Parts: sequence; structure tokens; C-alpha cells
Amino acid sequence: MRVDVVTIFPDYLQPLTLSLVGKAVRDGLLDLHVHDLRTWTHDRHRSVDDTPVGGGAGMVMRPDVWGEALDDLVRPDTHILLPSPGGQVLDQALVAALAAEQHLLIACGRYEGIDARVAEHYGNTARLTEVSLGDYVVNGGEVAALVIVEAVGRLLPGVVGNPQSLVEESHVDGLLEYPVYTRPPVWRDLEVPGVLTSGHHAQIARWRRDQSLRRTAARRPDLLSRLDPNALDDADRHVLDTLDTSPPPAVEVPHS
Repeated sequence: MRVDVVTIFPDYLQPLTLSLVGKAVRDGLLDLHVHDLRTWTHDRHRSVDDTPVGGGAGMVMRPDVWGEALDDLVRPDTHILLPSPGGQVLDQALVAALAAEQHLLIACGRYEGIDARVAEHYGNTARLTEVSLGDYVVNGGEVAALVIVEAVGRLLPGVVGNPQSLVEESHVDGLLEYPVYTRPPVWRDLEVPGVLTSGHHAQIARWRRDQSLRRTAARRPDLLSRLDPNALDDADRHVLDTLDTSPPPAVEVPHS
């Protein structure tokens, strides 16, 4: 897979040279390129933004600069990703779909965002998806680019050493992952659950499944409503029948 990231802060993407993603790049499993948007400017100030038409606060990134950049980088198999608070929320299903692509191009906006005509034009002439990390706002698309590349990159064949670890984790099967433990068996008077040291693999698997169901019900009951009923066995249903699946209380934010 090839991934191109276009940004006015290329150094922001330096963490992608680290850990498993960095190793994947060095091993040739991921073809990653980070570009400075200002490369496509033509004035001596290397301007990428201008004031919003109609007035308002902040600055808007110019479509002509972005147009030149995208025209140079977009290929027939390119899927353009535009981080935006108004985009499709990034979840594991979307990540898995993106991991099957041949070429991702992430356009990192800043300020008040990219002129809307960029999304309109490339949404008609190429494949473009606006993507959101959640219902909050950050300063720019670079944070989302880091998340997308990390989440997608780890699903590429050979990137994660033990492929089984990609199966037994949160959101893959619609549930949160079960709690995990390691040595020592007792730490600050807290013991590793005995079933995990029993050597009985079927009981361990059942305990982990039960814990996933319980944790999901307690923390993300909304996920339970999306589960395929056919994916639940009688033991799963028994666990769910004993749980309170009402939404957790909202966090109260103090007013100044």
C-alpha cells in the first residue's frame, strides 16, 4: 500500500518513523510519503490560506494550492481522505476497508479548513471520504493522519508479528477486549484471575468472552445493540440477560 500525506507541518508526522509503522516502512510493507503543501505555492510568502469569503474568523486554505497538489498525487486507484469534524466517524470497519486500498492520500487541513470546493471537485472526479476522529475539534488534520496511518498500517500483512493479536482486540467483533494480565501473579494484593492459570483453554476462552460482554455492557452499551444476534450463543445470551445494558450516566462538565 502507498500512503501520501499532504500537510503544512511535515515534521508533525515524524512519529510514523517509529515503532511498527516505521518498521513497516523500512521493510517495504508500507510505502509512506509526507509532502509539504507549500511545495505547490508560487508566491514568495508560500501562502496556502486566505480570508473567508463572506467574512468571519480565521483563515481558509486555498483551493488552487490544494488543487495543484492533489492533481500531482492522485492516481486512478487513489482514495482521498479529508479529515474533518463533519466527516464519517473512523471506526474499525472503516479502518479495515481502508487497509484493502492500494493508495490512500490524506489531505491535512488547518485553520478553518480547506475551501469546500476541493471536496466537491474531487468527490466528483475521484474517490473522496471526509473522516472524523469523533465529536470534537483539533487544530488540524495531522492528528487524524497519524491515527489513520497507525490504524490502517497495523492491519497490513506482515506488520504485526502475531496476526492473532489483530483478532482478539477491541471492536474487531463488535465488543471491547477482555482485561489482560501478566506476571507477577499477585501485585499490590491484586491477584490474576485464577481461571487464567488453570490451563483449561475452553474455560479461559469462555471467561474472556464473558468479560468482553460485561465490559462492553458497562462502558459501551451502544455497541451491544449493533451485534448480530446470530453471532451470540446461549452462554452469551445468558451473560447479557444478567447485565444492566442501560447507557452510563453522562459526565457532568462544570460551568465556569
